[in-house]
Amino acid sequence: MPLAPSQQNNARILGAGDTTIVLAHGFGTDQTAWRHQMPALAERHRVLVFDNVGAGRSDLSAYSPRRYQSLRSYAIDVLNLLEELALEDVVFVGHSMSGMIGLLAAIEEPRRFRKLVLLGASPRYLDDEGYEGGFKRADLDGLYEAMQTNYHAWASGFAPIVTGNPDKPDLARDFAHTLLAMRPDIALTVAHIIFESDHRADLPNLEVPTLVLQSQADVAVPMSVGTFLASHIPRAELHVLDATGHTPHWSAPEQVTSAILSFAASA
Repeated sequence: MPLAPSQQNNARILGAGDTTIVLAHGFGTDQTAWRHQMPALAERHRVLVFDNVGAGRSDLSAYSPRRYQSLRSYAIDVLNLLEELALEDVVFVGHSMSGMIGLLAAIEEPRRFRKLVLLGASPRYLDDEGYEGGFKRADLDGLYEAMQTNYHAWASGFAPIVTGNPDKPDLARDFAHTLLAMRPDIALTVAHIIFESDHRADLPNLEVPTLVLQSQADVAVPMSVGTFLASHIPRAELHVLDATGHTPHWSAPEQVTSAILSFAASA
């Protein structure tokens, strides 16, 4: 018998309040990625955290490459989780891949979402004519090959590049730790899903007020992507953080927490 969505995704609820803030993690991390935000947010709101299938303490038996062929499958998981917990009108905060997961879920069932926060999110990572996504085809092919050849070596080298704060080596160490906790085959499949996706055509369909949080310098998601999101989502605003790297909720946690709280409280 299949597990309930809350068990499948190792969901936890912290705090209490009229508003529920959902914190959804990015690729290579799990719900512990929000450790700097959870205490402050839970002082004022109910906070829901969970692990995407294949990450953290999610139910690995629920994972199948046939089931998870696109980000839409993860969006269905989010909707199933919200339905089980009878949650509507949530503020959904999605980092990296979970930004587009939340966007797709909010398009499918807008009543479930009051606001969306996209932190370091991208609708397309691959460069295209008239669009700078940050990666060329050769970059991605090299990434996949490195993951297949020696996953441990790849994760150890990838982590400091992505976190992008050489003066804070603990960030790279933490990211490498959660990357290495993933099964290499799952990590490679998810990487393909993320980096080969193109959700630019979905952006105009989002009706939910959206805050785009963008680092000043992010090797995975350049400023051009944040600008693109803000200009193609009808009710979006862009907030540039005084931070660098793809994990500003680690490198500049107070800024991210403050931005979430402010946006959640705004009319």
